[in-house]
Amino acid sequence: MERLYDTIIIGSGPAGLSAAIYAARAGLEVVLIENYAPGGKLVRTSIIENYPGLESAEGTTLAMDMMNHAMNLGAELISSNVVKVSDGETKTVTCSDGTTLHGRTLLLASGTVERKLNIPGEEKNIGHGVSFCAICDGAFYKDKIVTIVGGGNSAIEESLYLSQFASCINVLVRSKLRADAMLIEKAEKNEKIHIKMGYIPVEILDDGTKVCGIRVKKLADDSEEVLETSGIFPYIGLDPMTDYCRELPILDEAGYVLTDERMETSLPGIFAAGDVRRKQIRQVITAASDGAIAAQNIFHLLRD
Repeated sequence: MERLYDTIIIGSGPAGLSAAIYAARAGLEVVLIENYAPGGKLVRTSIIENYPGLESAEGTTLAMDMMNHAMNLGAELISSNVVKVSDGETKTVTCSDGTTLHGRTLLLASGTVERKLNIPGEEKNIGHGVSFCAICDGAFYKDKIVTIVGGGNSAIEESLYLSQFASCINVLVRSKLRADAMLIEKAEKNEKIHIKMGYIPVEILDDGTKVCGIRVKKLADDSEEVLETSGIFPYIGLDPMTDYCRELPILDEAGYVLTDERMETSLPGIFAAGDVRRKQIRQVITAASDGAIAAQNIFHLLRD
């Protein structure tokens, strides 16, 4: 007889791990499915400075602490890629490796993925100078010039991180900086960081093996120029990772999951938590909060 979990959690970022901790503590049989490293975006965040009680913490350390907490309480972790979920009295999750899991409830906590620039030269140079993870690849750019695209918190945080390796960081900002004032102040004081306001990327250039430049447009006069660069890091927004549940009537026009304040979708027994939800603020603390709320309501649903 196939095993029936009390809840299947797709994703092991702060939302998924928080939910696993609360659900396991409530005595539920819990399994997490993760296609990447446990911890979600935490493992690609150098320093967390806005999580209550932790003035400064490494993202990887916080991620591992959360994961170990969940595992020590009895939650299981499966490494696989979810390709489809099916609704019904029993929820079914199908993975790319052929694994099929069944649960009484389902929690979608798959998060988001960085949006691509969608300009010539980007796709073929991913892994050859185009990167979406400064922490993963920053060390490759020691004493080199790099370019960051974007003006939000992620863009400025990663420019600060890269400044310990790169000789120069050009930050291309279309209109205005949207990052926190404290981050902007740090960046403006960093001699390696050069914020170029009113610029957009047009084309990524390479020498046949790796990135060597980026063609940019100055919006004020539509003039173009080529900037030397060895690495390009786009931070222009996020897209929800919900391809696996496109057939379910629970997504908004942008692909984010719609829930009520209990984190439940319009389909009974299917919940969502964290960045994958349609919500105003996407932070570690809000993801963890979503996960806790979802787990408590899953427990009450199963108990009642």
